[in-house]
This record gives sequence, structure tokens and C-alpha cells, in this order.
Amino acid sequence: MLVVAVSVAAVTGWVLLYLSENDPKNIKYILRKINLFGMDVDAATGTMIGDPGREKLVFEKTRVQLQEKFGYLLTVKDASPYWRSCYRNSAWKARNVLFIRMSPWMVVFDGDKATELVLIKGC
Repeated sequence: MLVVAVSVAAVTGWVLLYLSENDPKNIKYILRKINLFGMDVDAATGTMIGDPGREKLVFEKTRVQLQEKFGYLLTVKDASPYWRSCYRNSAWKARNVLFIRMSPWMVVFDGDKATELVLIKGC
């Protein structure tokens, strides 16, 4: 009984301490990362900016696995003019890439697997 009470208190404290959905320590984001909560994907891609472990969300994943995780991915052709311009002026311009939704995240592929996650900003 004591273990249950302590566990409930710990989870409650965690939830109250990290209320903001923009915080990578928010319980919803943590549970979404391990596929136990259906957090809004667009909110999650924003929260990824502050997540030091964000690369684990894409590394060694296939396009299909990333689509299951993030919903839709955009090709360079389908991305916004800004993201296209950033890609064309980047070190990755000759690489196979996809953008995660309408977010600033670009996933670089080697063959069928994602090998890099790049935050596009200020290009």
C-alpha cells in the first residue's frame, strides 16, 4: 500500500512540476515518446526542440516508422519555400531528406534509415 501511495505522489508531483506541454519533461511528452499517449503531434514537434534525447525518435527508423510516429512527412518539393531554400543552401542539399510535418525538423536518410535529425533555423 505504501508503494502505491508513494508512486501516486511521485507521478502527481511530476505532473504538477512540468505542466507546460513545451517542456520535454512533461508527462504527456514522455509517454508519447514511448507510444503510450496520443499527444498532439504538432505540439510534440515543438517540444522536441528542448529535448536532449530527440535524436532517438528518428535514428535508424524507416520512412514508414516515422510516418507512424509523426503522421505525415513532407518531401523537399512539398515543403514550404523557406524549408526548400534552407535545404538547397545546406550541407545536406544532395542528401535524401524528409521534413516532419510543417515543423522545422528535417530528417536525413542514408538508404532506408534515418541517420540525422536537423533543426532548420536561421538559414
